[in-house]
Order: sequence, then structure tokens, then C-alpha cells
Amino acid sequence: MSPEADPELSLWFETEVQPHRPALRAWLLARFPTLPDVDDLVQESFARLMQAYAGGPIRSARALLFTTARNLALDAVRRQRVVAFEPITADTDPSVLMDRTDVVAAVAKQQELELLTKAIQTLPERMRQIFTLRTAYGLTQKQIAEKLAISESTVEKQMAAGIRQCAAFFARGGAR
Repeated sequence: MSPEADPELSLWFETEVQPHRPALRAWLLARFPTLPDVDDLVQESFARLMQAYAGGPIRSARALLFTTARNLALDAVRRQRVVAFEPITADTDPSVLMDRTDVVAAVAKQQELELLTKAIQTLPERMRQIFTLRTAYGLTQKQIAEKLAISESTVEKQMAAGIRQCAAFFARGGAR
């Protein structure tokens, strides 16, 4: 429901929520300096607060607003920490796969690929299987869960553990 459609909601929003925008924005910038777009997070917090208002009375709009924004910011920070893997699929532009760099760069890239392969090979069988289905084949967590007859939560946890183990492998310089 939009504030324009409900005068009561509009009045509540203008008096109880909107005045906190500058303080919320400043607080988010101070507490979470790595957030890419604080204004989007403020807007999402407002939207969620309005949804909560539609469900019943809110005792402290400020407290709920700041708590909602904190939780959204923490989620955003967690997502920033996740390493993004882009799958190589049939739709991948062939020019991306062609290496037009010099010999030294080509050798370095080959060595990096070999090191990544070794890192993946050190993973336990199920974890390696999930990791490969996600990164090489681009399957979603849901698709992997269905294919392997396991829960999506297990896929998510195994993928995160696989990433951590590969990162530790690299941190050790490629040694087991």
C-alpha cells in the first residue's frame, strides 16, 4: 500500500519515519562505509517499515527503522564478501576465451588455472561436486539441490566451505 492511497499511512510516514532519514543515512555511512549505495538501503528500510505498519501498530518507528537498516546493511556486507564466480557456458563470448596477451601473461594465466584446479581437487568429493556444478556449469543452488537430492541449505554451506578451503589453499601458496 502506498502512502498516497492511505492518508493515515502518509501522515504516519511523514511524522514518524521521514524525519529520521538524515540520521539513518549518516549512521549507515559511519557504521558501514563499504556499502555501495546507502540511499538504496535507506529506501528499502522505509519500504519494509511501511510493510510492517500495514501489519499492525508500530511502537517505535525509529527503533524498527534503524534495526531494519542495520540488518539490510549486514546482509549487503555479507554479500560483498562472497566471491562471485562467473560460469563458462555456451553463451560465453568466444573473444573472452581467446588469449591475445604476450607469452609471459599466457604462462601466468595457465599457472593460475592449474593452481585453481589443484585447489578444487583438494576439496572433499561432495563439496567438489557442488563447487563444480555451481562455478563451471552455472547451476543454481536449487538446481544443484535437486540434482544431488540434498537441501539448498546444504548446497549453500558446502559452497561457502569450498570457497573458504580454496582461499586457504591459495593463502598457503598452493600447498596442501
